[in-house]
Amino acid sequence: MEKKFCQSCGMPMDGAAEMYGTNSDGTKNDEYCIYCYKDGAFTSNISMDEMIEFCVPHMVSGNAEMSEDQARKMMKDFFPKLKRWKKV
Repeated sequence: MEKKFCQSCGMPMDGAAEMYGTNSDGTKNDEYCIYCYKDGAFTSNISMDEMIEFCVPHMVSGNAEMSEDQARKMMKDFFPKLKRWKKV
C-alpha cells in the first residue's frame, strides 16, 4: 500500500479516514489532513516556508534522532512536491 501524506503539511495519513480534512459539502478529502483543510478551505493562509517552520518542532518531537536543521532540510526537499506547494 502506498504511503499517503497530507498534500499541505506532509503529515502521514496512512488511509486513516479520521485524519482526512473535509470538503465544503462535509465529505472527506483524502488529499489534506484535518489540521490543514476544513469545510473546503485551507485552515491557514501561510507560505510554504511558514508551513515548514511550523512543522519543524513536530517533526523533531516525533523523531528524537533528528535535529531541527535535518528536519528543515528534509521538508525543504519534500514540500515542493506536495500538491499545495507544487509549482505548475
